Amino acid sequence: MAKYSRLPKKKENEKVKTEVVKEVAAARRKQHLSSLQYYCALNALQYRKRMAMMEPMLGFAHGQINFFKKGAAMFSQNMDNFLSSVSDMVQSIQVELEAEAEKMRVSQQELLSVDEAVYTPDFDVAAPQINRNLIQKAGYLNLRSKTGLVTTSWERLYFFTQGGNLMCQPRGAVAGGLIQDLDNCSVMAVDCEDRRYCFQITTPNGKSGIILQAESRKENEEWICAINNISRQIYLTDNPEAVAIKLNETALQAVTPITGFRKKQESPCPSPNLENSEVKNDNTVPKATVSVPEAEELIAPGTPIQFDIVLPATEFLDQNRGSRRTNPFGETEDDAFPEAEDSLLQQMFIVRFLGSMAVKTDGTTEVIYEAMRQVLAARAIHNIFRMTESHLMVTSQMLRLIDPQTQVSRANFDLTSVTQFAAHQENKRLVGFVVRLPESTGGESLSTYVFESNSEGEKICYAINLGKEINEVQKDPEALAQLMLSIPLTNDGKYVLLNDQPEDTDGSPRENAGAESEA
Repeated sequence: MAKYSRLPKKKENEKVKTEVVKEVAAARRKQHLSSLQYYCALNALQYRKRMAMMEPMLGFAHGQINFFKKGAAMFSQNMDNFLSSVSDMVQSIQVELEAEAEKMRVSQQELLSVDEAVYTPDFDVAAPQINRNLIQKAGYLNLRSKTGLVTTSWERLYFFTQGGNLMCQPRGAVAGGLIQDLDNCSVMAVDCEDRRYCFQITTPNGKSGIILQAESRKENEEWICAINNISRQIYLTDNPEAVAIKLNETALQAVTPITGFRKKQESPCPSPNLENSEVKNDNTVPKATVSVPEAEELIAPGTPIQFDIVLPATEFLDQNRGSRRTNPFGETEDDAFPEAEDSLLQQMFIVRFLGSMAVKTDGTTEVIYEAMRQVLAARAIHNIFRMTESHLMVTSQMLRLIDPQTQVSRANFDLTSVTQFAAHQENKRLVGFVVRLPESTGGESLSTYVFESNSEGEKICYAINLGKEINEVQKDPEALAQLMLSIPLTNDGKYVLLNDQPEDTDGSPRENAGAESEA
């Protein structure tokens, strides 16, 4: 299995792969046959142990009877019946032993006639039968560990889940130890050292956790699904299996209706579109008469979905030129984010990009909910677990997606181009926004971006709404002063996000928990 695990993914050699697969299958067949022979020997030993005392005693009794002819009157008819019953029992045990041995021989013949694909790793790679409702999982995985500055090693260990924890039992250990707390963690498939079926577990604060490798596509996806289910704390419910089945059926069949994404009547995240006529006429138009648009009116059928943010090529245009070499990880320290120094609002969130797609309208937040539904359904149907993690910086001028490793901007969105934004009312960590961008043909395009955040999406919506308000009132000093008085500030005059509890917003600076930090 160690040789099979080291097979490269990018440069596959079919001959080498076939030889390694045959070796694994032959080893497993040999182990299976040896175990069956061992079990057969154990069964025979058990039967022999049951007869070992009976036969000497029976012979001794018969010898005593023959030797003491004169004492035959002392043996009653009951003793004769007992001896005959013991003889019958011994004979029945011998018959059972022969039947068991014959059954074992038949099993061995059936095993020899089985196709080698049963023992071949990843034999059903085309269409594996994946159980996505697991809340417990156990099996052997390869653990990646660093052995130096740039060198790593892989060790095959036995892993299992227990409650909300991932446990590992090393070789020779009598019990398993804690490896990772899975509550609120995220897991995604990754490419690692040209190895197949690798996935990474990320902690709730965004730090990279451990990287593991499964032996097949089926095992890889089942581990990812099981860890996802555990991270949602499904195991704490009364019937975790039913809850997991319901959640996965919802994602696979996309059965969540559009009305399920509708805003609540008393939503803490109001409609972000400041020019929305629906909000202006809220007192005159009853909410019960507002019709929910059909999905075809919001998003055209068959619209492609982009599951990753591609870094613009312009970030590295100057590296191959003959002029002065620039920093490959972004701009210089002085002018990296010039607008951030003058911005009154600076808030950063850890988000993971789920997908983006073109939409028809930005007149209602229903388009965001429909985009969320389609993106999640497409990810579930096509088994896409990989997500791009970024830092979302919200300022009073723009939204900026920053690569956490290189600090290079992946995408920038001017706040004036963000026309709608909303958080999912059931899954609090989902958030999306609609961006209106000009096209080269002279028209405008509308795109919806969907993210998953470590914190509540309503906080991101609040920060975006606050940034748009600041952007509007910056030209009016009096209105800006009134807004600054109503919002708590840090010591350096930056705006901070409000908690859900009003008593925490006392105007003093506070430390943001885990997922957010002051930029």
